[in-house]
Amino acid sequence: MLLFLLAYAGGVLTIISPCILPVLPFVFARADRPFVRSGLPMLVGMAATFSAVASLAAIGGNWAAEANQYGRVIALALLTLFGVTLLLPIVAARLTQPLVRLGARLSQSADARERGSVLPSLLLGVATGLLWAPCAGPVLGLILTGAAIRGANTHTSLLLLAYAAGAATSLALAVAVGGRVFAAMKTKRSLAASEWIRRGLGVAVLAGVVAIALGLDTGLLTRLSLASTSSVEQGLVDRLQGTKRASSSGTAGSAELGVEGQLPPLGGAVAWLNSPPLTPAGLKGKVVLVDFWTYSCINCLRSIPYVRAWAGKYKDQGLVVIGVHAPEFAFEKRIDNVKRAVADLEITYPVAIDNDYVIWTMFNNEYWPAHYFIDSQGRIRYHHFGEGGYEESERVIQRLLAEAGETTVATDVVSVTASGAGAASAEHDVLSEETYIGYERAGRFVSPGGVVKDASHQYQYTTSQLRLNDWALSGRWTVGPEHAGLDAKDGAIVYRFHARDLHLVLGPGKDGQPVRFRVTIDGVAPGAHHGADVDARGEGVVSEQRLYQLIRQTGPIADRTFEIRFLDPGVQAFAFTFG
Repeated sequence: MLLFLLAYAGGVLTIISPCILPVLPFVFARADRPFVRSGLPMLVGMAATFSAVASLAAIGGNWAAEANQYGRVIALALLTLFGVTLLLPIVAARLTQPLVRLGARLSQSADARERGSVLPSLLLGVATGLLWAPCAGPVLGLILTGAAIRGANTHTSLLLLAYAAGAATSLALAVAVGGRVFAAMKTKRSLAASEWIRRGLGVAVLAGVVAIALGLDTGLLTRLSLASTSSVEQGLVDRLQGTKRASSSGTAGSAELGVEGQLPPLGGAVAWLNSPPLTPAGLKGKVVLVDFWTYSCINCLRSIPYVRAWAGKYKDQGLVVIGVHAPEFAFEKRIDNVKRAVADLEITYPVAIDNDYVIWTMFNNEYWPAHYFIDSQGRIRYHHFGEGGYEESERVIQRLLAEAGETTVATDVVSVTASGAGAASAEHDVLSEETYIGYERAGRFVSPGGVVKDASHQYQYTTSQLRLNDWALSGRWTVGPEHAGLDAKDGAIVYRFHARDLHLVLGPGKDGQPVRFRVTIDGVAPGAHHGADVDARGEGVVSEQRLYQLIRQTGPIADRTFEIRFLDPGVQAFAFTFG
């Protein structure tokens, strides 16, 4: 129930985010009409359509994304027509005559006219719901992450509906305010002004259609929304997580850290690296940091340099760091792959390989990376999800060590300079999000005909069809639930992105043979913009299953078209990440 309330609250907060701007013209266009028969049906249609499409996109695979693209075209046409009717009332009168006659028959009322018909408002809501794409802040991100981990279920759909209902509630208040304004104008008999406002709304609707068609709703609005409701939503998420784990919750800056629960059993790991299996009983008297990570996760790779530095700095003062490796992709379950990653990352602290998510579940965890701080009595005193907050986290370690009786705890904090994929993200320049290539979680795929599941298929694309965050395949590929495999040489993946860094999780084929590739940006070699796994000519080799840094741009960041072309068959492509 708490998660449903959180989802609803997250939806309500959408009204103060620029992400809601594309739908406001369509909402206010009905503010001068009776709410129950006009505004309410529109909001119901919008909420129901968004939750249905978002559910399909989250748990139904790429075919849902393709359906949404076609629905988007239909919706744009419908809303264009609606904008024209606002500008030209005679068009509205002619188009709605059949609805007026139907409404008159159904209601058997002489005053059942176009303004009283529910169906136009409901259809407008459906069209708006197809176009509405709220920012994936912490609340919506929590819902979609749960869907990705647990698979298809009705729980996710109901959470999305709660989120949409929250947004509809705040929009209903906006409609009510707009309705009062229109009523006041009618009282003053300002009919001329009302007509001009009607035409202005028509222009706003058509401008919104143009902005959406040009992709401005996912470009400019994404940039504006990065710092909008996220902090408020994250506070709600943290409150929910604290409620799940403890009766009281502390923060690093408080005089007393709260108690969020007890360190759960650490059994269930299929193997341990760098250490024999550890237990809560054996860790009593030690301060413990538990880090949930997986080796192809870019956010984890950026936080590991700090975790590694803390492990070295405080090892002799009573800190034990435990890395819990919880795989996202099937290849990350292979112990040899994890051993290689641990060696490459120079991780010397204990690592529990949690292939079956036993420890993950005991912590009730939802995130990569996730850091849990446990005191010398085995109590969870603090947690931090995601990147960042490193100084605050280190202060928690120092405080817990001091509480344990350590009298020589350092008061400074580590300074980390990481390179390659481990370098900090240029967050203010990132307008592209993690994108999966397997059909179970893929989105924004634009190769004509969509995905052909689990069968070899010849794909193609043209760069002119790509908007920001669209991607496509060319060549003969077999797209599976988790990755796409290249069946013949000279296949390519293209992505229209906006970020300093572009990474791609790749692996060689089943035979393990290396796969050569060549990268371009806007059709030319990357030169100085090449990543750690590519040279200036854009050339590289896929030799193992891991995350590859392909682009690291210098200078101003803009929308760019990335292409990676594979010169040999067999490569497996899993997911894009950005930084």
